[in-house]
Amino acid sequence: MTDSPRETAAETATLLLCDARLADGRTVDVRLSGRRIEAVGTAGSLTPATGTGRQGEAGAGRGGTRIDLRGYLLLPAPAEPHAHLDQALTAGGPPAGDSEDVQRRVTEGALLQLGHGATAVRSHVRIGDVQGLRALEAVLQARRALRGLVEVRTVAVPRLLTGVAGADGAAMLRDALKMGADAVGGCPDLDPDPSGCTEALLSMAAEFGVPVDLHTAADDPARLARLAAMCGGMRPGVTLGPCHGLGALPAHTVAAAGSRLAAAGISVVALPQGGCCVLDRGGPTPVRLLRAAGVRVTAGSGALGDLANPVGRGDPLEAAFLLSSHGECRPQRAYDLVSREARAVMGLPEVRVEAGFPAELLALRGDSLAGVLSLAYSRIVIHQGRVVSRTSAVREYCDSSGESVLDLPRQANGEA
Repeated sequence: MTDSPRETAAETATLLLCDARLADGRTVDVRLSGRRIEAVGTAGSLTPATGTGRQGEAGAGRGGTRIDLRGYLLLPAPAEPHAHLDQALTAGGPPAGDSEDVQRRVTEGALLQLGHGATAVRSHVRIGDVQGLRALEAVLQARRALRGLVEVRTVAVPRLLTGVAGADGAAMLRDALKMGADAVGGCPDLDPDPSGCTEALLSMAAEFGVPVDLHTAADDPARLARLAAMCGGMRPGVTLGPCHGLGALPAHTVAAAGSRLAAAGISVVALPQGGCCVLDRGGPTPVRLLRAAGVRVTAGSGALGDLANPVGRGDPLEAAFLLSSHGECRPQRAYDLVSREARAVMGLPEVRVEAGFPAELLALRGDSLAGVLSLAYSRIVIHQGRVVSRTSAVREYCDSSGESVLDLPRQANGEA
């Protein structure tokens, strides 16, 4: 099958990002070609088309487009490793409705997260019980409609996998994987036989060659040790979240549990924003202790305006802000957890602002990571080498007469 003219044009178009500040303090031009970063050079050295020299005006250049990013920090785009899009935006209203309603909310939720900067989202989707596979069908339909804007990956989550009801759950999970679900999910904590549930999930994942993403509070060290022993060496990988129960355990117990998880190659997704519609949310996940034990840790949003967290915003920068403000990570590392580590856990290619890497980028008005994590509203999101979302914020101050005061100093992060 040949590509359409539109697809061919998108794959060959160039986009020049000028005067962007990087996290290391350099100011550069970045040229994108199709879905990849083609070149990174000193400010003023690149043009939209192949060659050197500076385009005088913003807009279309020789075969490409120029965007002025003076005042912006350019970073690898974050990704969302733990969402529940089928339950998104249900707070304060009726529960999830028919397939059309689910598809609408999934679409709106994914676009909200894209606007925050997440160019890829992994969503857990409930299957079985009364709804059967309808929610998954709606999410997959939304995924097709969103192609080219945001990448949506799905984790099929049956309620039970053991006992009499478990047979139906296993059959439903098999059907979900055949439909196109990307990963196997589940909640062993809520199954009458947690070990049996885990074994069934791992077996199904091995059969289909897909990753495993489990919900667990991780508040029982003995159960967590058994789970780690069962999952050791599993490929393409096992992820646990939100593991908030670890926060109530002594530090030495967390360190021992972390060592077992690290040895088994198991990753952990923390939810610093709180809220998960499968497990009640407890205290904060001890990210610093887990990382010290060698565990790959990332951070997700969990709830997006659903009953588990009616004010959940699905903003990766908020997750990074909370990790940093709670002392779990410094700003640079906190952002790594919602970008580089999130992409690694989701099986996505690594992104750096260097030639040859995928053009998945986020530009934030500000001049430092600490500044943009503290307060950054203006954002430009780039997915597959194209600008797919822009958010602009303007702040004005008024005197006692109501007149705008425009000569106040600009804030440190550039928002004014």
